[in-house]
Amino acid sequence: MPHDGQDMPRAMTENAVLTDLVALTAAAVAPTETVLNTAIERLRAIVTVDGRVSGGKVEENQHAAHGLAWLATYVESLRQMNKWAAKLSGEGKFGEIEQLLLQIAFGEYLAQIRGGIMMSQNEIVRLSDIGLDAADQAVLDTPEINTLIASGNTQAARGRLVDLMQDNSFATVGASGLDEELEMIREQFRRFADERVVPHAHEWHLKDELIPMEIIEELAEMGVFGLTIPEEFGGFGLSKASMVVVSEELSRGYIGVGSLGTRSEIAAELILCGGTDEQKNNWLPKLASAEILPTAVFTEPNTGSDLGSLRTRAVKTEDGDYEITGNKTWITHAARTHVMTLLARTDPNTDNYKGLSMFLAEKTPGTDEDPFPTPNMTGGEIEVLGYRGMKEYELGFDGFKVKGENLLGGEEGQGFKQLMQTFESARIQTAARAIGVAQSALETGMQYAIDRKQFGQSLINFPRVAGKLAMMAVEIMIARQLTYFSAWEKDNDRRCDVEAGMAKLLGARVAWASADNALQIHGGNGFALEYQISRILCDARILNIFEGAAEIQAQVIARRLLG
Repeated sequence: MPHDGQDMPRAMTENAVLTDLVALTAAAVAPTETVLNTAIERLRAIVTVDGRVSGGKVEENQHAAHGLAWLATYVESLRQMNKWAAKLSGEGKFGEIEQLLLQIAFGEYLAQIRGGIMMSQNEIVRLSDIGLDAADQAVLDTPEINTLIASGNTQAARGRLVDLMQDNSFATVGASGLDEELEMIREQFRRFADERVVPHAHEWHLKDELIPMEIIEELAEMGVFGLTIPEEFGGFGLSKASMVVVSEELSRGYIGVGSLGTRSEIAAELILCGGTDEQKNNWLPKLASAEILPTAVFTEPNTGSDLGSLRTRAVKTEDGDYEITGNKTWITHAARTHVMTLLARTDPNTDNYKGLSMFLAEKTPGTDEDPFPTPNMTGGEIEVLGYRGMKEYELGFDGFKVKGENLLGGEEGQGFKQLMQTFESARIQTAARAIGVAQSALETGMQYAIDRKQFGQSLINFPRVAGKLAMMAVEIMIARQLTYFSAWEKDNDRRCDVEAGMAKLLGARVAWASADNALQIHGGNGFALEYQISRILCDARILNIFEGAAEIQAQVIARRLLG
């Protein structure tokens, strides 16, 4: 085992050395867990009033609370990276690329835990901000942690990783540690993305065009829209892990294509968890086959993440049906869809979550000339920087008709509870989309760095360029393992709202950092619309906002940790 200050071996081939590296990183995890537990205790003492965690106190100490969420995310990331390495080592698949990914990940994230974690570009949280004094932090002063910080993430290690990636740019993805079935699924959708999406994505973006229906039809034939719907309802009944792999590869091609399945995933989850037997039998087969396309209609102009403040009203009429009146915004793919999962207030005497109900509101798909032909419904496009393939809309409802039988679950007041049941899957899926966008940025940036010559050599030969690419690959793998873990937890029916939130929180940051650095590698050309990295940057930016902004994710994680 390397000693403090001693360089890690560049290439790992001997089983004894492999075991030592995995053992080294395993030994580094336990002290971080101790620090996290101490941080929870310290912050809990600060925000507890009369024996209970106070929401107001958490708000007052928001920097510390969100810092706690990031610390927990880093600790879980290191735990999952070590498990990944141990699994590959046991299978005899832990080669030089995997070793470099592991040592760089631990070297960097341990250093950030000790010195300061980047919550955003100008927000750094330090352990002292969460209430830990020098004695609390001293637990991180171990030989294993010192060795990894000193020798894990070095210029030599980053350079060697990029050298190996040049020989096979897919190598780091192929090192993900998935089983054979999932790797077969990845290969199928990676090939589809390369052949049917990548050649056209930038043109769709520049022209602000909807993704062609023929692409949707091909994805339907491949089973994308029924991937996780049970077989008894016409789906494939596959795992959330398979959904992650499919979303990752399609989003690597174009986030708009990778997000087509999100709406069906949300709608199906709502119906599976909260629908009546009749609703399941009616709607799920149609969703699975893409006979109908759904859209999620939750957000309102003045509410944002505060869904409890929704004002859109659903009034029950004498015939047992409902009339919807109100405004919604940021509705994705609204024009050409057939059904809306629509959240509205059925109890006018409430001003919180309890009076909300969910509807399966049918509508007529629109055309370019008449995007919203359904009576008592209007809509207008919101022009956006990126994430353009499905378009965003503002919607208005004025006495819009919904059948009484389309009240989800047949009972009023259950809407928010039903929606909450979808958050885990939605955030896991969003984390997967983030990984795909980040991988696209890495591959685009690497190819440009290889092709572009400056001062008589390729850009990739300059250490800082190589360093950017290496850190992209490392952080993508960290986010990937965190996302796979949350999917596996979901597949095993374990509560994973914290894990899903962590995956989404980190994945979104990694996607933005990867796109930003890949554009930097392009230099001035990256700022030109003709280069696809300009699109990737715009697409990456939304990931920190939708499905729960980074600040909301951190708040939710912190509240769960604090109990």
